[in-house]
Amino acid sequence: MQAMMLNRLGAPLEWTELPDRQPGPGEIRVQMGACGVCRTDLHVVDGELPDPVLPIIPGHEIVGRIDAIGSGVAELQIGERVGIPWLGSTCGICVYCRSNRENLCDEPRFTGYTRDGGFASSVVADARYAFPLGEVGSDEELAPLLCAGLIGWRSLVMAGSGRNIGFYGFGAAAHIVAQVAIWQGRSVFAFTRPGDVAAQSFARSLGAGWAGGSDEPSPEPLDAAIIFATVGALIPLALRAVRKGGRVVCAGIHMTDIPGFPYRLLWQERQLVSVANLTRQDGLDFLRMAPQVGIVTQTTRYALRDANLALADLRAGRFIGAAVLMP
Repeated sequence: MQAMMLNRLGAPLEWTELPDRQPGPGEIRVQMGACGVCRTDLHVVDGELPDPVLPIIPGHEIVGRIDAIGSGVAELQIGERVGIPWLGSTCGICVYCRSNRENLCDEPRFTGYTRDGGFASSVVADARYAFPLGEVGSDEELAPLLCAGLIGWRSLVMAGSGRNIGFYGFGAAAHIVAQVAIWQGRSVFAFTRPGDVAAQSFARSLGAGWAGGSDEPSPEPLDAAIIFATVGALIPLALRAVRKGGRVVCAGIHMTDIPGFPYRLLWQERQLVSVANLTRQDGLDFLRMAPQVGIVTQTTRYALRDANLALADLRAGRFIGAAVLMP
């Protein structure tokens, strides 16, 4: 197998030839058809997440076909197309796992962070955390759904049922979940980097009722706001934009420090919450609904060997939508 390996934090990924790996009990091996490039991959590479396992193969938006199955796996078949997400396994016994909150597990493993991921020609995964995908849609189109879509969906659910919803940062996750929100009959307000006319135009093309810079006031009070950008300074701006009783949801796994802000921005029962990881039920719910919505993902394709270029372009905001690695 071939992989783009992270050997040292902050260093470029290295093209590496490795022996083919065999799935153990309860595992499957998947030949990679496409792997999305997520901002969390940048956090892993840049050392912004604690205690990574090194060396590690990043990547957790994986679509591919099973070509080997370990013992004890009964529900999946050779040749079946599956998706492998960020949550790679959980302990199953902690208080969170036993209360249907496996996203908060005390002993989790994460694909591309604490177990090898999809920036490779194949990946071995825990079969319990693989989602059957069926045959509708291309691998490239589906890959961003495995994290950008799933985390976007969990964030939208946590935002509540309010009609006016704002998205701060309009990249891979927002461009997917905006389509869901509009399908649900909501009004979408897109807040981009100041001056990012391309992203604002893209948001309007997907049905956003308003798009502007994050430094601009919302034209209407928001019932909720989801912050996808990793900029802590957006939190006071979003709190200022939501109405009384509104909610601000922080969707990222990492964010820069939040600056001080006056209590009046939080007062009147505004809420500030964070999203952590996902549950398998989130995946089942979202992937079951996605074909009904008719989600169209905007992707930029890169060869597997060009993973460093894809990460650099993501960091610099050089593309609209999502980057996807292809074997």
